[in-house]
Amino acid sequence: MAWFSDSGYWLGRLVFQRMLAVLYVIAFLAAVRQFRALIGARGILPVPEFVARVPFRTSPSVFHWRYSDRFFALWSWTGVLLAAAVAAGAADAVPLWASMVMWAVLWVLYLSIVNVGQTWYSFGWESLLLETGSLAVFLGNAETAPPVLIMWLLRWVLFRVEFGAGLIKMRGDRCWRDLTCLYYHHETQPMPNALSWFFHRLPRPLHKAEVAANHLTQLGIPVVLFTPQPVAGWAAAAMIVTQLWLVLSGNFAWLNWLTITLAASAAAPLWAGPSAPLPAPPVWFEVLVLVATAGVALLSYRPARNLLARQQMMNTSYESLHLVNSYGAFGTITRVRREIVVEGTADAVTGPETTWLPYEFRGKPGDVRRLPRQYAPYHLRLDWLMWFAALSPAYARSWFVPFVARLLENDRDTLRLLRTNPFPEVPPARIRARVFRYRFTTWRELRETGAWWHRTEEREFLPPVARSALRGTR
Repeated sequence: MAWFSDSGYWLGRLVFQRMLAVLYVIAFLAAVRQFRALIGARGILPVPEFVARVPFRTSPSVFHWRYSDRFFALWSWTGVLLAAAVAAGAADAVPLWASMVMWAVLWVLYLSIVNVGQTWYSFGWESLLLETGSLAVFLGNAETAPPVLIMWLLRWVLFRVEFGAGLIKMRGDRCWRDLTCLYYHHETQPMPNALSWFFHRLPRPLHKAEVAANHLTQLGIPVVLFTPQPVAGWAAAAMIVTQLWLVLSGNFAWLNWLTITLAASAAAPLWAGPSAPLPAPPVWFEVLVLVATAGVALLSYRPARNLLARQQMMNTSYESLHLVNSYGAFGTITRVRREIVVEGTADAVTGPETTWLPYEFRGKPGDVRRLPRQYAPYHLRLDWLMWFAALSPAYARSWFVPFVARLLENDRDTLRLLRTNPFPEVPPARIRARVFRYRFTTWRELRETGAWWHRTEEREFLPPVARSALRGTR
C-alpha cells in the first residue's frame, strides 16, 4: 500500500522515540526509588493488600501473580535498562519484530506498575505515558518508513491533551474566562520551581497575556494539527514553545515533556532534510497497524464524547489498559496556598514549652528561606499528594496516618522520600501536622528577610500522636 508509509516522517519518528524512551527511563527510576515506602510490602499502601481485594481484570498486572519487593525492584530496573537501551538506539539496531517487542515490553512493564500504584499513580501523565507508549509499539524502526496512520494517531493524542485542557478551563473557573488565573497559579500550583517566584511577580497585564496565549494554544491551534504540512508542523512547534514556558514556571513531572514529545513527532518534519526512501514495511506489519488503528478508533468514542460533554471529566481512563484516555488539568485554580507542615518532638508529654522540629520535603514548600527546586520531569509522588491533602483531608484519608506511623518508627524507606530528618538517632516520641497559609514574599520582603515565602498558621491537621496510638497501621 503506497499510502501506508511516508519516509518524510523519519525525523519525527526518530525524535519521538528517543524522547519517549528517556521519559520511560525517568518513570521507571521514580518507581525504583520510591516504591518501597509507598507501595512496597511494608509500604504505606502495600501492593499485596491491594491485589488481595482488587481482581486482575480491573487492574491487570504481573504483581497479581507474584509480589515481593525484590521482584518489584527487578521489574523496575528491567524497565530502566531496556528504556535506556532504546534511547541509545537499540530498537533501530534489531529487526522490526524485535523492535516492536522491545516497545511492547516497556509498555507491559510500566502498565503493571501503574495498575497497582493506587493513589500514588493516579495522575493523568501516567495514563498519557501508557497511551503514548502503546502507539510507539506500532511505529516501526529504521528498517521501514514510518506508518502514516500511527503518526496521525500521535496527533490525535496531542489534540486531546491540549484541547481537553483548554475546554476544562473554559468550562471551569471564571478566572480563565476573565484572564486572571495566573494572578494566582504560579504561587498556588502543586509544586513551584526555582523560577515560579519570578513568574508570579511579572506584571499583571503579562499574566493576562499568558492566559490568552494559553487559550489560543489549547483551543485554536490543536485543530490545525490535522491540516497538511508544513501548517501542522508549525502548529506543533507553537505547542512546544508554550510547553517549554510551563517547564520554566513549574514542576509537572513529565506531563510537559511528554506533550513536547508528541508535538515533536509533528514538528520535526519542518527541519528534516532529504533522506533516501525507506523500505516499505512488510504485510504483517501493515495488518497489525491497521488492526491497532481500528482499535484506537473504537476506543476513542468515549474520550471524544467527553470533550463535548458539559460535565467534562479530567484525566480519566475508560479501560484497565489505559489505551485511549481523557485529559485536562486545572479547571479550578486555588487562590490561596496551604501547606501541611509535619513536625516531631522528643517529648513524651507535650505542652506550650515543647520543642517541635519540622520534617522538610524535597519539593513542596516548607522552610520559607528555601528557594523551590526544579525536579520535573522526575515525579515526587508524596510531595504532590501533600498538596492535595492541604486542599482537603479527604485526599489523605488512605495514606496520611500510615505515613505518620512510619515517621514515628524512623522508617528508613519513608525517610528517603524526605529532604531532612530532624531525628536521625532516635525516633520522635510524637508527631503533629499543622496547616499554614503560604504566599510568595514581595521584592521588599525578599531583600529584607531573605525569605521566598511568608506563612501564617491556620489550623491543626493532625493533633500530636504517639506510636502507641497508631499501632496496626502497617
